[in-house]
Amino acid sequence: MSATPRLPPPLLALTPGDLDASRAPQLVERVSRCFAVGLRGVLLRERGLADRDFLALALALRARLSACDGWLCLHDRPHLALACGADAVHLGGRSLLPRDVRRWLAPEIALGLSTHAHDARESWSHADYIVHGPVKPTLKSGTRVEGIGFEALASAVRSTSVPVWALGGLTPSDSAAVARTSARGIAVLSGLLAAPDPVLRTAEFVAAWSATASGA
Repeated sequence: MSATPRLPPPLLALTPGDLDASRAPQLVERVSRCFAVGLRGVLLRERGLADRDFLALALALRARLSACDGWLCLHDRPHLALACGADAVHLGGRSLLPRDVRRWLAPEIALGLSTHAHDARESWSHADYIVHGPVKPTLKSGTRVEGIGFEALASAVRSTSVPVWALGGLTPSDSAAVARTSARGIAVLSGLLAAPDPVLRTAEFVAAWSATASGA
């Protein structure tokens, strides 16, 4: 690995977060099929798995990702990052503080942070990238959460030097609006790996973002 942290690709897929060990092979297979059509980044966030099961899943994904120079991030498991060759560790609202994790995380491993409109901006400076949202309305634990909108996303991007990925209710058709905010990309949870046809959805996201990069 390079000593410089490697940031996420423009399209970042978040895993469902509700798997047990018996369903892990299905996730690996689903992600592998998405790799074939352009997915290059996965944030593994299976909080219900014991460390050894989480590590086994991360190693399986790492093996598949290595074939396409893909990017693997672990949510809330910094102690497993080196063991599976992860590119990054991601922290959420209930995680340790970024400044504390950064002290003992290997310098080549990127540190990501989930952020929201009301967060104190000073905490963002300890991260290598942030995932900001929700941009559009979403459901969280069955409760509707209002989105901040694209103008607020653009404001967040302008307020920090840390690269920003947009999250929350986004579809391929939102790619141009996200790109206009100068966010680096889109992070997708239920709208990608949990979609009825994740391969088709991945292809749509990849094509839409490529079109924004080419100015189409």
